[in-house]
Amino acid sequence: MPSALPLGDPAPSDGLLPAQALEGAGGRAFGLYVHIPFCAVRCGYCDFNTYTATELGGGASQDAYADTAVAEVGFAARALADSGLPERPLSTVFFGGGTPTLLPGEDLARILRAAVDTWGLAPGAEVTTEANPDSVTRESLQLLADAGFTRVSFGMQSAVPHVLKVLDRTHTPSRVPLVVEWAREAGLAVSLDLIYGTPGESLEDWRHSLETALSYRPDHISAYALIVEEGTKLAAQIRRGEVPGIDDDDHAAKYELADELISAAGLGWYEVSNWAATPEQACRHNLAYWRGDDWWGIGPGAHSHVGGVRWWNVKHPVAYAARLDSGASPAAGRETLDSETRNIERIMLEARLVSGLDIPGLGGLEETGRHAVAGLIADGLVEPAQAFRGRLVLTLKGRLLADAVVRRLLPD
Repeated sequence: MPSALPLGDPAPSDGLLPAQALEGAGGRAFGLYVHIPFCAVRCGYCDFNTYTATELGGGASQDAYADTAVAEVGFAARALADSGLPERPLSTVFFGGGTPTLLPGEDLARILRAAVDTWGLAPGAEVTTEANPDSVTRESLQLLADAGFTRVSFGMQSAVPHVLKVLDRTHTPSRVPLVVEWAREAGLAVSLDLIYGTPGESLEDWRHSLETALSYRPDHISAYALIVEEGTKLAAQIRRGEVPGIDDDDHAAKYELADELISAAGLGWYEVSNWAATPEQACRHNLAYWRGDDWWGIGPGAHSHVGGVRWWNVKHPVAYAARLDSGASPAAGRETLDSETRNIERIMLEARLVSGLDIPGLGGLEETGRHAVAGLIADGLVEPAQAFRGRLVLTLKGRLLADAVVRRLLPD
């Protein structure tokens, strides 16, 4: 089942933001995340806030979801304006899930149209939807492109049938080249998401998945290590000994192979788990997260962030719709980050980027960080030349140990 929401302070029913959120807002980009919480089948490894038809229960309907999401767009616009935030066009829009393309393309287009009518789009804005390979058609992808979507991210995960079976994926490997071709025909940029470290996946299985994905010449690839979340079907299978557990050395070998093959194909890493054919093809929406920009999250369980104020919506679609129907904020809780916490989070996120971390800009943690850098260079975890120029950029070894690098930069 989906993971629990974080604890936090009560969120005001009018959605108004404190004065802190206004500071420097004019210099920050503004994006929109739209959560579509529906899936045809719950994958055994997933703990996202998603629901199959049988899990929804009474009072929730996929058919009515677009209306509810549009209602939150209107609520967001009023809350931001009444809080004194400057008007800013959307630099990115990202439809995630779940499986956004389980909704009819017309519904996705209607939500996007409401957002664009409300805030406008910045020149060259990126508009992405995630999709499962078996949840789109040639016609639906063309409809999305005509509606203003610029990019599609397909959940390929693997090219090996037995790996897809363990992951409970419903598509067949032969479906992926078809949908990539259809997306290109529609003029959409293509990203492929892969997962490595699935129980029973050999190194050769993973090599086959990488080589197959690269043969489709995607604009972007994400490769994520499988994480076993408590409460999922996969966690129970491992606990019962039905499938083998996760091995850190296996993950490391597969990450190194991914970087080798993806880089050889001409895609460059820009974040620990992400590679793009050109800097322009990097996922700008995810970069907005990693760089601390502002975004509003639409949908049940969606998270938002504006100027160091973070909040999250109630999880169930029924409760979410009821809040908006009553004119109240769907937020379940929120937190206002102090300057130290914001700086720690900035270090944690920016250290994962190829652009690196400004060593002189470590803020209050500068003394700790500076003492750590020499050791990180000696251990081969950061690029020496970049460090001498004042930037902390991870080596390949450093990317494998990114969390450990960050811990060394922060005080005990």
